[in-house]
Amino acid sequence: MAYEYAIALTGGIATGKSTVASLMGLNGMRIIDADTISHEILDASSEWVRETFGEEYLSAQKVDRKKLGMLIFSDPHAKKILEDFLHPKIKAEIEKRSEAQDKFKFPYLIDIPLFFERGSYPIKESVVVYTPKEIQLERFMKRNGYSREESLRRIESQMDIEEKKKRATWVIDNSKDLKHLQRECENFVETIKAKYL
Repeated sequence: MAYEYAIALTGGIATGKSTVASLMGLNGMRIIDADTISHEILDASSEWVRETFGEEYLSAQKVDRKKLGMLIFSDPHAKKILEDFLHPKIKAEIEKRSEAQDKFKFPYLIDIPLFFERGSYPIKESVVVYTPKEIQLERFMKRNGYSREESLRRIESQMDIEEKKKRATWVIDNSKDLKHLQRECENFVETIKAKYL
């Protein structure tokens, strides 16, 4: 059965979820990454992207994700078309990988950016990577080079990080430096081991 030992790893844009996933992996946690799966599926669907959105969203026969992202975040209709196409495929792949992980009978993480927004995964426990909104905005602008307005639009397309924090089973605080974040991840892994070993 899928999702029996799954813990959803989620957060907001630029809260440091990828860094946390890497640190968790270094600490021995197994991870299924929804973003990686969605990129694989999107790359394999370049022909569909060309037919649906146009030639300009491809670059050297591959999907130009940055350009497509600009369209998706400014056009709700285009966003819905893309999501309706991708999400069932992503979900099916995650479920397949989850069934394989459940055979180990030990918790693993499924990195799902929109876990609370979608509500489409029957996972009981969750860990949220938390960063206050101001720091989130700063990090996003620095990382992606977008304007404050564009950055806010993307951050606000997701559920507020404070709300996610309230709903989480566990919270990883990423408001300080990397050393602090490493300790937070180590403590989380120890908690999980203590609970299941």
